[in-house]
Amino acid sequence: MSRTSFTLAIVLGLAVAACDRGTSEDAQESSASSVPTGEIDTSEAGALMPAVNLSNPDGRTLNLGALQGTPVLLNLWATWCAPCVKEMPLLDDLASEYDGRLRVVTASQDMQGAEKVAPFFAEKGYARLEPWMDPENELSFAIGGGVMPTTVLYDGAGQEIWRVQGDYDWSSEDARAAIDAAIAE
Repeated sequence: MSRTSFTLAIVLGLAVAACDRGTSEDAQESSASSVPTGEIDTSEAGALMPAVNLSNPDGRTLNLGALQGTPVLLNLWATWCAPCVKEMPLLDDLASEYDGRLRVVTASQDMQGAEKVAPFFAEKGYARLEPWMDPENELSFAIGGGVMPTTVLYDGAGQEIWRVQGDYDWSSEDARAAIDAAIAE
């Protein structure tokens, strides 16, 4: 087995264990009991945003390491992950509400890439989110955790402020307060 195949097998195994459509959300969260889920975690604060290249279905590339100057909310998700799909409209609303003050980047971890992501985005018609993809799952390894969704807030210098692993209500007052406090600094 090649290193890439082995790596992909591990990522897929972790992702399936962390987020499975056939499993209740409570069971999904307990499957990763060592990781706090659904709450803001500052234990990785200060870590740099990985310089990973994402692509979109049109072949454009986005280097995350080059996103400087504006805070970035980076969300790792997949089309087959029910909590991930549930969060997407909330993240789209955030992107609209914080336009110019916060960039919301969603990075699909679907290994089929554009084959899955393009139809998903076409069907949902998000106003602000772009269909960025990371089919090699480089972000999952760089960020760590193995739980989906994982969302990390970076400041304008590309340093992590906090993260949320698992399902989170991005429309809540708590979410807005945490974002407002972080981007005001």
